[in-house]
Amino acid sequence: MSLPRFPWAEAMTLGLGTLRLPPETFWRMTLPELAAAARALRGNAPAAPDRSDLAALMEAYPD
Repeated sequence: MSLPRFPWAEAMTLGLGTLRLPPETFWRMTLPELAAAARALRGNAPAAPDRSDLAALMEAYPD
């Protein structure tokens, strides 16, 4: 029994074509990172923090 092949052509089209990632960045990404980028294109990404969320994070983690 053989496993299905990974869809590299589709992954490269997404990363290098649609997302316009530099090749070095694309090849260093993990598959979960690439999947998150694909979800963001479909609008399933979590909302970006608003200004008050960012202020709270900056207060909690000053550097």
